[in-house]
Amino acid sequence: MTVEALTAALEAALLRELRTQFEWENHVRFSGALKLPVFVLGDSAHRLGQWSRPTRRLELSRALILARPWAEVTSVLMHEMAHQYVDEVLRVHDEAAHGVTFQLVCKERGIDARAAGVLTPSDSHVPSTERVLDRIRKLLALAGSSNEHEAEVAMAKAHELMLRHNVDEARSRTRHEYEVRELGDPAKRGTRVEAEIACLLSECFFVKVIRVPVYLPLAGKRGNVYEIAGTPANVEMAAHVWAFLLATADRLWQANKRDTRVRSGRDRLSYQAGVVNGFREKLRAQRTELKSASTGALVWTGDRGLDAFYRARHPRIEHRRRRVRYDGAHAAGREAGRKVVLHRPVETGSSGGGPRLLGNGRV
Repeated sequence: MTVEALTAALEAALLRELRTQFEWENHVRFSGALKLPVFVLGDSAHRLGQWSRPTRRLELSRALILARPWAEVTSVLMHEMAHQYVDEVLRVHDEAAHGVTFQLVCKERGIDARAAGVLTPSDSHVPSTERVLDRIRKLLALAGSSNEHEAEVAMAKAHELMLRHNVDEARSRTRHEYEVRELGDPAKRGTRVEAEIACLLSECFFVKVIRVPVYLPLAGKRGNVYEIAGTPANVEMAAHVWAFLLATADRLWQANKRDTRVRSGRDRLSYQAGVVNGFREKLRAQRTELKSASTGALVWTGDRGLDAFYRARHPRIEHRRRRVRYDGAHAAGREAGRKVVLHRPVETGSSGGGPRLLGNGRV
């Protein structure tokens, strides 16, 4: 995508969307205290955003908007809104641009004070975490074995190691770093299968998941994606599971669509959702076994730091219930899903650019 592809009509639509986003964030995070600025699209490839007090201009880089996910665009927008708040509402002009007052405003409102256009922390994993991740990589490589028993044992051990690592981390960490990533194609309508995978990730893979609207600048319209938040390692793992299950559900459908319980091609999504639910049941059973075997020592009670990060990032969350119809195709899919063994990726997935397994992906 190039800047030249942004026509005058698309640019005008983009500016209207930025104004809408500004008004929403102003209402949610600043109680409507900010006045509308002059929105400008800049050509700088190095300065992602800028607030100018003399001209009341809030500028965002075209390159940022076209090259990065919409979540990063809104992160930079909120960063500049925080500068505007310090300037025009608090009237603090005798501090550095990113001084104490600015940092406090960002912290209180769940805004990234760095807002460099990248929502991932720059620090690498600590050595102890890297050792654990390396063991998980090796176990998931073994889980791709053609020996069914060996594959099942390797996956179970990888699951136990992930659980043990996260339980220990949640108990011992004093400093938390989290990142977010978007999953799904915003240009396409979401499916029941994607919704089921999102629920599975939230329940079993130590991430928070929410469906959020995004804007497509070159299409001039909105779409939706699933946003996952968690530690860098858990986000990487969840992205892998997303791509793996989408590919696996499709593969199993192609292999079993002539099952007598499948009535027609219209049952595809029901069958594939069943595959995800079957795999979810398998993971739940493993968790129950691990809990019993460890006399409660491996009980995941959540990550308070992640809860706070997620709530600050999304102050207004709506919960919606949906009705799911279970039929013969769904039952057939669940049966197949209970036999699925999670292993390392062997092909490009559907999360955008292909999954990278837990960091560098080396085994």
